[in-house]
Amino acid sequence: MIIQYGQALSNYLYDVFVAKFDFWLAFGLVAQLFFTARFLVQWIASERAGNSVVPMAFWFCSMGGGLMTLVYGVVKREPVIILGQALATIIYVRNIMLIIKNRGRASKTLDR
Repeated sequence: MIIQYGQALSNYLYDVFVAKFDFWLAFGLVAQLFFTARFLVQWIASERAGNSVVPMAFWFCSMGGGLMTLVYGVVKREPVIILGQALATIIYVRNIMLIIKNRGRASKTLDR
C-alpha cells in the first residue's frame, strides 16, 4: 500500500516538474522564487533593526515577483493567479508610491 502511494507521488512529481517542463514553467518558478525572496529580505532587515520592519526592497520583490507571476497566470490562462496577482500588484505599487511620497515629505521637513 505504501509503495503504491510512493509510486503515485513519484509519477505525479515527474509529470508536473519533468514531463511538462518548458520555458513558462521555468519562468513561473523564477517568479515564485523572486516573490518568496521578499520574506528573506524582510527577515534580514528586521534582524538588523532589532524589530519588525518592512524595507523598500520587500515591496520591490513583491511587485517584481507579483508581476512575473501575473504574466505567468495570463499566459497559462489561470484565473485564480490572474485575479490574485492583479489586485496584489496594485497594492504593492501603491505602497511604493506612499513610501516615496512620505520620504519626500520627510526630506522637506529636514530642509527647514
